[in-house]
Amino acid sequence: MGGILSGRVESFQLDGKVAVVTGGGSGIGAAIARRFSASGASVQVLDLDLPAAKLVAGEISDQGQSATAWACDVSDQKNVDSVFQNILRGQRIHVLVNNAGIAHVGTLENTSENDFDRVYRVNVKGFYNCMRACIGPMKSHGGGVILNLASIAASAALPERFAYSMSKGAVVAMTYSVARDYLRDNIRCNCISPARVHTPFVDGYIARTYPGREQEMFAKLSNAQPIGRMATPEEVASLALFLCCDEASFITGVDYPIDGGFFNLRG
Repeated sequence: MGGILSGRVESFQLDGKVAVVTGGGSGIGAAIARRFSASGASVQVLDLDLPAAKLVAGEISDQGQSATAWACDVSDQKNVDSVFQNILRGQRIHVLVNNAGIAHVGTLENTSENDFDRVYRVNVKGFYNCMRACIGPMKSHGGGVILNLASIAASAALPERFAYSMSKGAVVAMTYSVARDYLRDNIRCNCISPARVHTPFVDGYIARTYPGREQEMFAKLSNAQPIGRMATPEEVASLALFLCCDEASFITGVDYPIDGGFFNLRG
């Protein structure tokens, strides 16, 4: 695996592997797609927003690496199955990164049934649909890696994140179940639970919710992490790369926090 450059062993490579990244058109997903491609993977960029997916895939291609954009609604099983069948024509899928998801702000009382169902369809059923579409081919080709993006909201009591926390708790539970059921098929399944990550979504949320107080609220949200800042998408992508490469071949069934000390260093 890898090669020797200037006397050093080149580690954390995905040479010759095909990686599917859902929600790859922006934020964490885009950072993962770029990092994986720079490490040798042929990246399949899936996103509901096809122009965004094409932009990321185009940037990767301009760097001389391989990437293909696909329009995909992860909540629609028929659409997911069709996209994965097209990807699987003539190649296998080595890595699936389930990243596509939506946020929701609200307590139990002010979360409508429609909002609850929408969060479930994307954040829970969407992950199920994509894992279901690739698990059979992974088994038949001797294994693979599945990485799910969860959240510290799965384990921590965050205010006004009722539906979102529900969905990410389900992601962690599904991760454990898949890891256990497919041990003998050489399929590893882990998840990452980030604290707050600085993405365009965060900037948009602050601008919509706190007009005129953007700098104040950005600082407040940043300082919620004991380390004093939000994570960058690239930092999450670095952990994702490690968990999906051969150096992590002994790791499965684990929920990895990347939280700036949120759990253990508060107070």
